[in-house]
Amino acid sequence: MQGQGRLQVQLIVAERTVSKFGVPDLGIGVGFRIPHYREVVEQRPEMGWFEIISENFMVDGGSPRYFLDRLRDAYPVVQHGVAMSLGGAEDVSHTRRLKALAEEIRPPWVSDHLCFSGNAHNRLHDLVPLPYTASMRDHVVDRIRKTQDELGLPFAVENVSSYLTYRDSVQSEWDFLAEVVERADCALLLDVNNVFVSACNHGFDPMAYLRAMPMERVVQIHLAGHTIKPNYRLDTHDGPVCDDVWELYREAIRRTGPVSTLIEWDAHIPSFERLQQEAQLAGRWREESLNAPV
Repeated sequence: MQGQGRLQVQLIVAERTVSKFGVPDLGIGVGFRIPHYREVVEQRPEMGWFEIISENFMVDGGSPRYFLDRLRDAYPVVQHGVAMSLGGAEDVSHTRRLKALAEEIRPPWVSDHLCFSGNAHNRLHDLVPLPYTASMRDHVVDRIRKTQDELGLPFAVENVSSYLTYRDSVQSEWDFLAEVVERADCALLLDVNNVFVSACNHGFDPMAYLRAMPMERVVQIHLAGHTIKPNYRLDTHDGPVCDDVWELYREAIRRTGPVSTLIEWDAHIPSFERLQQEAQLAGRWREESLNAPV
């Protein structure tokens, strides 16, 4: 992966649409994070789009909203949540504030994770996987349908990385996820790094996961770095994407076609220039995969 800084890849892709939802292909983007707020809104560096963590901006005024307003003037913005806790009971207040933010910024889609993350009174500050059972499937399908109807926008669910399994599970993760998005008629945010981390932790084939996904429902792909521990891999978003995840991404793109792709780098956050280099590398792999002979 040499010469990343010399890659000349156009990051903005105009007027292409992908998936059955007809949402735009925004090209390559990155997360909008505090160390880069001022640089991004004042210098407007080249980038296809930005993803915001919804909960960081579900506030009235203040510094976050100041910078978000200026970000929206220059780039497409997509909302990504971390606290909906689809596996649990709905926090009506959270849904109301999420909808208000979406009505204001009008993102092409909104997303959150297929997991437990707490309730209205207690937040876990983590993304806990679900048991893959019929009753949980029915519960999350109902939550997703109601959320999508309430927002009036495509709603995408993301697969999480996992470090445990449940004795009650009767399906594989990929079969459960595929069935949920089909029954809920929602979109899919495919986190390729999470697929790889979970595959390493649980000993399954990540390509089997990709083969099971309804790729026409994928509106976005996440890429990130992770940490190798003595007996497992941890989804830390604290470094560059590894070669194995790049390989899985290239296969995913061959199956999805042109899909908005995001680099997540949320700890040990580098300079924006370094983040751009990682985005440029994603752009290179994306274009090569899309243009590869079948």
